[in-house]
Amino acid sequence: MDAGRVWRLYHRGELAGEIDEQTHDFPWTYGRFRPLPAFEPLRPLFVARNAALDADDDEAMIRIDDEIRVALTMTHPEGHRVAEFLLSVEGDEAGFRWHDEPFEDG
Repeated sequence: MDAGRVWRLYHRGELAGEIDEQTHDFPWTYGRFRPLPAFEPLRPLFVARNAALDADDDEAMIRIDDEIRVALTMTHPEGHRVAEFLLSVEGDEAGFRWHDEPFEDG
């Protein structure tokens, strides 16, 4: 386990939140989410994502995930930018998967 590693989220260059890595369930990583003021305008995206997940609405999930990736950048605990990620935030919990290269479409 990599407890103690911190992943960072940025919105328009401003630190929007941090995820303290807690557990893994490949390919997902889970942790405690600490939002900062720059995250607040994005919170409705995550509320909508959670509602789409609950409704099993794949089209909405894809659209919202794309919006999240446009709005946020993620950095690895070592400091480099993550090329692609999927991110779920609910309350103070976050789950994400990431890759060093862009995801393939399809």
